[in-house]
Amino acid sequence: MKKNKKLKAKTHRGAAKRFKITSTGKVMRWRSGKRHLLGTKKPRRMRRLLNKVQVSPADVKNVRLALPYGLR
Repeated sequence: MKKNKKLKAKTHRGAAKRFKITSTGKVMRWRSGKRHLLGTKKPRRMRRLLNKVQVSPADVKNVRLALPYGLR
């Protein structure tokens, strides 16, 4: 006889590759625009694109739902 166990929440693998949760709980993302046509982009712009930025507050709730085992 099977027991009714609570199902484990699954991490959305696409979200896990795109977002990181810091030790303080902030949700970070990488900037877009670094894949092609790089010759036309200035070095200063490319350095700015390398850095991670914080996810918009409007999107944080959805990202956290996709990453159930990230820091709360």
